[in-house]
Amino acid sequence: MSQLGAITGREVELIGRFIELLKEEQEALQAANPEPLPALGAAKVALVEQLNELENERRAALGIGSDSKTRSAMENWLAAHPAEQQLARDWQTLLSLASEARQLHELNANLVALHLQHTGDALHILDSRRAGDSLYGSNGQTAAPSGSRLVDSA
Repeated sequence: MSQLGAITGREVELIGRFIELLKEEQEALQAANPEPLPALGAAKVALVEQLNELENERRAALGIGSDSKTRSAMENWLAAHPAEQQLARDWQTLLSLASEARQLHELNANLVALHLQHTGDALHILDSRRAGDSLYGSNGQTAAPSGSRLVDSA
């Protein structure tokens, strides 16, 4: 197996684990269970760092700099090395998994945004309720509610 083959195989493995973490995160978000989120976030960061290191190794193996397009360089390399069939399959798997991970990440971000919106709406309701809690007394001045619903509504 070539150096690129080993790198890409490892990337496929790591991005597969990343997708599993994204799915676990999604389950927690859908269940409105924040407990596992910090650990999942830390695990995701660790995997992203490993994936970035592997991408740098792939760039080095391809002989390209950080400003070059990895995808086109890899496709050019594969075209020049048609015997690397397993690497070509792994590369396609990697691209497919990366697309799936991107979609899951976007969905999870939308779920987080939805939770934040609900929380913000709830806080707004509480804040506006607090501001609107004053009533007018018999002298026409605002007065704090008495705590009696019957008296306050009269």
